[in-house]
Amino acid sequence: MGYQFDFGRVLQGEYLQLILEGLQATMVVFVFSWIIGLVLAVALTVVRAIEFKPTQFLVAAFVEYHRNVPMLIQLFVWYFGFAVILPDSVNDYLNDVGAEIGYAIVALALNKAAYMSEDFRSGLRSIHPAQMEAARSIGLTYLGAMCWVILPQAWRLALPALLGQTLILFKGTSLAAAIGVAELSYQARYIEEQSFRIFEAYGIATAIYMIISFAIMWLSSILSKRYELRVK
Repeated sequence: MGYQFDFGRVLQGEYLQLILEGLQATMVVFVFSWIIGLVLAVALTVVRAIEFKPTQFLVAAFVEYHRNVPMLIQLFVWYFGFAVILPDSVNDYLNDVGAEIGYAIVALALNKAAYMSEDFRSGLRSIHPAQMEAARSIGLTYLGAMCWVILPQAWRLALPALLGQTLILFKGTSLAAAIGVAELSYQARYIEEQSFRIFEAYGIATAIYMIISFAIMWLSSILSKRYELRVK
């Protein structure tokens, strides 16, 4: 007798609750990582655009580290490495409040900030330098010109790449399971171990990931068309 599929067993009671809790954790990590990463990316872009070699070097080093070291290693560095330099009392407190999800958010946010800052920088390079000169000539400071003239154009030019990074970030949240974050893939593995319904547990997780991924791609398509900008 072949394998008997039973999705109903997984989609009810305690197992359904675990799936919903896992999805909630996934979305918390995703949303907070995206917001923090985007803000940091803008800051990194502005700092790197300043003609000051020490800060340019530091930002470049930050970007190269996060782009060339595997994301899983970055998670381990924060979760295991950072804890070593903290006092035991601080570690005890962080563990009590769920340090793993915080470390996951920080690691993913810094990683995406590095990639997104490069996307913003590509957008900046597409804008003619005369626009900065014109903005400064009417009395705007460097930061004022960046905020009101340059960055609004740069983010539109970088939008397709930024949306692509958003999708990569969402899928990358599954790596947080490696440090104990009870997100969707973590809960799917737990359900599989408890129920022995391997296909059902991972099948449902796969369906959820695909639905949200397609939603992000659909939204990306709409936003790309709406905010399309061509700089001549």
